[in-house]
Amino acid sequence: MMILLSICLLAQPTTCREDKIDLSYEASNPFICLRNSQSALATWQAAHPEWHVERWRCAARGSQPKNL
Repeated sequence: MMILLSICLLAQPTTCREDKIDLSYEASNPFICLRNSQSALATWQAAHPEWHVERWRCAARGSQPKNL
């Protein structure tokens, strides 16, 4: 599983892009992803303080959509 992010720069809110967080397990259960997503998002946000997460969602590996 992975978490797909839509992120924008704090200093320039119109500058946005997509990113992803690869989770360390292979389970494709969305509930497990949702349960673990808050800590993964907090860790990502702490490592990227110049960015703000606008949207996010869980997705199975190999099924990454074109747009978040």
